[in-house]
Formats: sequence, structure tokens, C-alpha cells
Amino acid sequence: MIAYLDGKIIIKKEKFIILDVNGIGYKVFLSKKSLATIPEISSSLKLFCFLNVKEDAMDLYGFLNYKEMEFFEILDNIRGVGPKAALEISSLGSLEDIKEKILSKQNVFEGIPGIGNKKAMTIMLELTGKIKDIPTNKDEAEETLVNLGFSHSEAKQALAKISKEIKSPEEKIKQALKFLGR
Repeated sequence: MIAYLDGKIIIKKEKFIILDVNGIGYKVFLSKKSLATIPEISSSLKLFCFLNVKEDAMDLYGFLNYKEMEFFEILDNIRGVGPKAALEISSLGSLEDIKEKILSKQNVFEGIPGIGNKKAMTIMLELTGKIKDIPTNKDEAEETLVNLGFSHSEAKQALAKISKEIKSPEEKIKQALKFLGR
């Protein structure tokens, strides 16, 4: 089972990257959110991974932090939700945003291919009990920067330079990467 990869990005496409780990290229599917925040080609990257083994394929899904992967695994275990739908759901926002929307009974899944109202309600019912147990990451931006190869102190220093008005973890990461020279 492949649970973690640390390597260099050699190709970056719309839905996946190819990560070179000691001369072996791994095709790793990422959420839209993760693809928007990872560095460009030739940069190093650390990913937590979920290996989905099917009869005709083995697909690898990557996550910038462990909590995202945990949430993905919960979604993937719900009947009627496969890994691609789970990846789309996980790309809708931060874990905390999705958690709030689900707990307030909002339809988080609107617009995701293959998930209609009936299936969305089933998913929300199944997740309501499970999602309360998922601890949310206090500083998702810092955790992501650490997973990109920066030390905790470097990440904290870069994030301290960012305007407090920026709330989105994705925007924080982009701004911090500018300070860190990537």
C-alpha cells in the first residue's frame, strides 16, 4: 500500500501530477484545490496517498495533509460515492467549511457530476455522525507549507508576513510561497 510519497513534480496537468520518487514516476490525482496550491514543475512535494485498487486499474490520490486524506477516506466509504466524487467533494473548500455546511444541512454537493439531491441527502446523513469526530486543522496553510518541504518555523514566519485580512488557506499559501521564494 502506498501511503506517502516525497519527490519532485515532473508533470502537472488539470487533474493529476506525475511525481518522480527515486526514478519512478507516480501518477497522482489531486483535488482542484491542491493543484492550485502546489508548486510548479521541478519543485519537491510531499503527499499523503490513497491507493484505489480496482479490477482494471490502480489509481493513486494525493493529499497535502493527513486530515484531508482522512476526510476523503470517509467519503469514499459511503455507498454510492467513489474516489473521483470524493476527490471533487474534498476540493469544494477547507475541511472546516465542508463540515459547517454539512452540519447546517446545506447541499454542499450541488454541481458535482453523479450526485443528485437524493444521493446528496444520503451522503449528508451518513457524514453527520462521522464528521463531528474529525478534528479540524487549526492552521491548514501552515500544515500545507510543511508538507511542501518547509520547516514549521519557516512556514510560521512567512504566514506572519501575510495580511490578517486574508482568510482563505489557499490564498495564504500562495502569498506565503511568494515570501519563501517559490
